[in-house]
Amino acid sequence: MGRVSPLPPPGPLRTLALATLANTVGTGLWLAGGALYLTRDVGLSPTSVGAGLTVAGLVGLTASVPLGGLADRWDPRTLRAALQVCQAFAAAAYLLVDSLAMFLVVAVPEALLSAGNLAVRAALVAAVGGPTGRVHAFATLRAVANLGTTAGTALAGIALAVDTHRAYQVLVLGNVATYLLSAALLLRVPRQAARAGGARRAAGSIRRGGPLRDGRFLAVSGTSAVLGTHLTVLTLVVPLWTVGQAGAPPPVVSAVLLVNTVLTVLLAVRLSGGAETAAPAARKLRRAGLVLASATPLYAATAGLPVLPAVGVLLVATAVWTVGDLWHASAGAGLAYDLAPPHAIGAYQGADGLVAGLAQALGRGLLTLLVLGGGAVGWLVLGALFAAVGLTAPALARRAVASRPAPTGEPAAAGQPVAPV
Repeated sequence: MGRVSPLPPPGPLRTLALATLANTVGTGLWLAGGALYLTRDVGLSPTSVGAGLTVAGLVGLTASVPLGGLADRWDPRTLRAALQVCQAFAAAAYLLVDSLAMFLVVAVPEALLSAGNLAVRAALVAAVGGPTGRVHAFATLRAVANLGTTAGTALAGIALAVDTHRAYQVLVLGNVATYLLSAALLLRVPRQAARAGGARRAAGSIRRGGPLRDGRFLAVSGTSAVLGTHLTVLTLVVPLWTVGQAGAPPPVVSAVLLVNTVLTVLLAVRLSGGAETAAPAARKLRRAGLVLASATPLYAATAGLPVLPAVGVLLVATAVWTVGDLWHASAGAGLAYDLAPPHAIGAYQGADGLVAGLAQALGRGLLTLLVLGGGAVGWLVLGALFAAVGLTAPALARRAVASRPAPTGEPAAAGQPVAPV
C-alpha cells in the first residue's frame, strides 16, 4: 500500500519538504491576500497593482540565470536559506508601501529574489535527489507545495473576512514568518558540495556563452514552457470560462481548483516515474501535450450544456487536465536536469525558468484572448497547439542529446544520461 502522506520518509528530502511546506503556506497567504491588501488597505488602484506586478515579474526573470549559476559554485542550501531571509525582509517592506513608486521599489527586488531563488531551489533539489532521484524529489516537493499553498489560501480567508488594517498587517507578517521558518529548516539540510572545481574540469562540456546560447536546450525548454501555460489556463482562463461561458455559479471555481489540488497531492509522485533521463522524459512530455489537448474539447462543450451537466464535465475535464499537468511537470524537470551539463545545473535551471516565465507572462493575455474571445473554437485551437508542441518534444530532445559533448578529462559516460535505478 502506498504512502498517503505527501511527506517523504525521514531524511534530507523530508527536511527540504518541510521547508517547502512552510514557504508555500506564505505563498498561499500572499497570493490570496496580497492584491487586496495593496488595493483595499494601501489604496493603490487594481490597474496599478497589475501593471506593477507585471513589470516586477519581467524584471525579476533576469536574476534566474545569474543566481542559478551562483548555486553551481556555492552550497545551494546555504544560498537558498540566505535568499529566503532576504525575501523575508522584502515581504516585510510591503508594510511601508504607501504609493505606486514605493510599491515598485519593493516589488522589483522581491521579484528578483523570487525568480533567482527558484533556480537555486532547482539546483538544491538536484543535489539532494541525485541523478536518479531528482525528478522524484521535484514531484514530492510539488505535492507538498500544493498542500502548503492551499493551507495558506485558507488562512488568508480569515484576514480577508475581517477586512481591517490590522488583519492585513497580520497577513503580511505571516508571510514574513514563513520565509524565516523555511530558512531555518533549510539549514538543517546537509551542506551540499560546491561544483566550482568540477566546473573548471568540465569546461569543455559547457557551451561557450552559457545556457542562453545553447539553442538546442532552449528549444526543448521552449517546448516545455508552451505546455507549461496550462497553469495560466487553469488558474485564469478556466475560472473566467466557468462563470462567464459555462454559466456555473462562482463557488464552482473553487471546486474545480480543489480537484486539481487534491489530485496533485495524491498523484504527483506516482506519475513522476520514467522521466529521469532525456529520452523517456521527452516521450512523457509528448504524452502530456496530447492529454492536455484531449481536455480542451471537454471544456469547450460546457458552454452548451445545462448548469449541472456543465459542472460535471468541468470537473472531469479538470481531472484530465491535471494528469497532463503532472506529466508535464515531471517531464519538464527531467529534461531540464538531464540536458544540463553536470556542473552547470543551476545556471541551466535558471535559463529554463526564464523561458517558462516569459511564456507565462505572454500567455496570460494571449490565452485569455484566444479562449474567451474565440469560445469553443478557441479551446480547439489551444488543444491543437498543445498536441503539436508535444509531438515535437522527442525529436528536439534527440537533437539536444546528440549535440552534447563529453566532459573534458572525464569518462564520456559521465556526461550521458544516467539510467534510472
